[in-house]
Amino acid sequence: MIPYSYSLHKIDNTTDFGFSADDYSRFKFGDDLVARSFGKDLADGFIRYYLVDNLITDQIVVISSPYSFIPTATFAMKNYFVSQLNRWLVENGGLAVQETKVHRTITYKEDYGELSAEERLSLIGNDSFHIDKDFLTGKTLLFLDDIKITGSHERMILKMAKEYGLKNEMHMLYFAELVNKNIHPNVENLLNYHQIKSIFDLEEIIDSGNFCFNTRIVKYILNTTSSSFTIFLERRTTDFINQLYDLSLGNNYHTIEAYSENLHLIKDYIKNNNYKLI
Repeated sequence: MIPYSYSLHKIDNTTDFGFSADDYSRFKFGDDLVARSFGKDLADGFIRYYLVDNLITDQIVVISSPYSFIPTATFAMKNYFVSQLNRWLVENGGLAVQETKVHRTITYKEDYGELSAEERLSLIGNDSFHIDKDFLTGKTLLFLDDIKITGSHERMILKMAKEYGLKNEMHMLYFAELVNKNIHPNVENLLNYHQIKSIFDLEEIIDSGNFCFNTRIVKYILNTTSSSFTIFLERRTTDFINQLYDLSLGNNYHTIEAYSENLHLIKDYIKNNNYKLI
């Protein structure tokens, strides 16, 4: 089972990525406008690169990068990828795509973007991935991710596919891929934090009207020093704070010691705010 692979941008140096590093950073921290641009561009690229000459007539299933309760940034990109792809497929005699999820049990809190290839594989190797095998029978699978750096995630997906005995045609699609192996994998961290240097840099994105939560932004907020977090919290709406708390619980972040102090602050805020409403 050898999957087809496509990446829209090939990273071979650290001065010209082929896309805006600031946009990528904003995308990773919940900017839905950038997610729309990235998703549409990836769909258009895949159509040009593959589908124009190889129309897939089977049912296509699009699968975003694995997550537990809170989606990754890729999930937002996936939404626009699907919309753009559906328009082309339907106009060209194909079927509108279906979607499913790879369920992921996460075992670590470390920032993946900082790590080497060996550290990444060691870390992610403890996670477990699950998918509905029966739903996929006879269908073509498109696995989406925003970036391929060392291929650790892809290897875990292929390991899962082997364990489930999947015989499907599979495509691994990426917005960008690191193709120069002389560049350290922590270039991903450079991209992730290119525009976001502190928790207060998130405010413009959150207040833009085009914000969507993802795992990265929730973890980043919870991992901030309590002094900065308290100031940040005071500037947020009650709806934002409640959603942040509910997402954190859903991903079991209350069981991680590093997040406990800020989660207690959120809990106290909600409790006090509810008391004021009585």
